[in-house]
Amino acid sequence: MITQVQIVEWLQVFASVIEHHKEDLTELDAAIGDGDHGINMDRGFKKVSSQLGSFTGKDISSIFKAVSMTLISSIGGASGPLYGTWFLRASSATDGKQELTTEDTLKVLQAGLDGLLERGKAQLGDKTMIDVMSPAVGAFEQAVSEGLETVEALQRAVIAAEQGLKATIPMLAKKGRASYLGERSLGHQDPGGTSAYWMLRSLLEVVEGSRG
Repeated sequence: MITQVQIVEWLQVFASVIEHHKEDLTELDAAIGDGDHGINMDRGFKKVSSQLGSFTGKDISSIFKAVSMTLISSIGGASGPLYGTWFLRASSATDGKQELTTEDTLKVLQAGLDGLLERGKAQLGDKTMIDVMSPAVGAFEQAVSEGLETVEALQRAVIAAEQGLKATIPMLAKKGRASYLGERSLGHQDPGGTSAYWMLRSLLEVVEGSRG
């Protein structure tokens, strides 16, 4: 079970992780993109972080919707619409809920992924955040089918996400600014996939921490 309090904690942890790794994301994006992914993500999640106090007592759906609106309005480039879409779809999947069962969490992850696929028009193998999120959702779904609890399912998802992230390094980019580089995009880890991995890992850390 993931509580509303843990969702707020997750957003705070993820914002801190982004701030800590801002330069890493910028360096990754400078190699194959506009070089602003770290700056944009940090700006967006600092804004989210500043709003966390206003989320007290709100249901998870309302929190996700507020995060979505904030990210869309404050993150430039492709990341704002993509992360905004992820949280907006997550909001639709959590209507009125104050806590999420393992099955609810799967619905959140699947809804977010579906939103990314529709918004970004990318597929597996295109060297995008889909290469991280898709295997993560698949691993979580498999864990649920085996009757595992949320924390174990998230552990599986994060392992799959990390494997998917590493797999972007030798890929040829087929979407976004990186696709303009052709073979020069080879050998670089996808920056959007990197931030997506940290998002999932941050959630796992919060859930693991609450379990002790």
